[in-house]
Amino acid sequence: MMKEIYITDYNCVTPLGFDVESNWKALLEGKSGVGLQKITENHEAFFVSKIDDKKLENEFKNNFDNQDFTRLEKMFLLSLKPLVKKHQISDDTAFILSTTKGNISLLKNKTTLPESVYLSNLAQKIADFFGFKTKPIVISNACVSGVMAISVAKNMILAGKYKDAFVIAGDEISEFVVSGFNSFQAIGSEPCKPYDKNRNGINLGEATAAVYITSELNQSEKFKFKILGDSAINDANHISGPSRTGDGLYESVKNAMKEAKISADQIDFISAHGTSTLYNDEMEAIAFNRMNLQNVPLNSLKGFYGHCLGAAGLLESIISMESAMHNTLIQSKNFEEQGTSKSLNIIKENQPATIKYILKTASGFGGCNAAIVLEKC
Repeated sequence: MMKEIYITDYNCVTPLGFDVESNWKALLEGKSGVGLQKITENHEAFFVSKIDDKKLENEFKNNFDNQDFTRLEKMFLLSLKPLVKKHQISDDTAFILSTTKGNISLLKNKTTLPESVYLSNLAQKIADFFGFKTKPIVISNACVSGVMAISVAKNMILAGKYKDAFVIAGDEISEFVVSGFNSFQAIGSEPCKPYDKNRNGINLGEATAAVYITSELNQSEKFKFKILGDSAINDANHISGPSRTGDGLYESVKNAMKEAKISADQIDFISAHGTSTLYNDEMEAIAFNRMNLQNVPLNSLKGFYGHCLGAAGLLESIISMESAMHNTLIQSKNFEEQGTSKSLNIIKENQPATIKYILKTASGFGGCNAAIVLEKC
């Protein structure tokens, strides 16, 4: 009999709060982290979801004595600390870090590369602080990284390489990231509106998130979500543009649902990617319709958090599990009028619902797509 793999704990650090409880409260109240902020000297203020620096520093000082960490590293440590306190690290515990850019902001005005710019060094620094005994694993595959990190943990535990895993994901808003998305003309001029007729681009965001994944449960677990299926498909469509036919996402969802042994009518909720760009949202609508999922309640959390890059998939997975725990569907913020050629059942306001099976999807640059199916136990 195949092992069953569970997510049994999670935490997050975002502009809406430094734990899951405060984030959930903010979401119920419809609060968004997105606002006008001036990020770089070369750009006017634009809409982003950014963690307040003073609040972050105060929170870190209240939790840690050693201050020799970058801003992103502090976010990582804060998200992971509560999980490490509850769950023991052994010789068979994996440590997986998901990020797209890591400490890339350290490169500004530098003639030599700082050591912690390398993602492997960043992961090792966090692992050493908490005393992990296995070599860290880094997942950096554009914006599907957070979802893929869950998949990698699940499959490595199934293969017998590890007994359990701590997975963390994070990215921060930096001048490099801003310049990159600006060059694609992908940054919106207003709060983003995923799937809406009047959407005009993304809002960048930042966050860290952490989950604990295990095959060995104990009686003290207050909740658990089984990872039923996963898949990652690259359609190799374009360096940045998504497939117009949704091939990669369609195949990812189909494979994940096949492994999970569930049909479209069993999915209770879709936590989608929904970046609010013209082509991404259209591609997702096509892919979900090809899978007969167009009637399943669906949201994008980008209106609350912006696009948190390597953290997005893990953070949004956490919020989707929190939705299931509270039997509440969260609105897809700023959505008003359908703006895709294929219809979707976008959640317009918070509503009660029985949620057992969750589909979480993500898509990213280079044609990468990923999907996982979670079951509330």
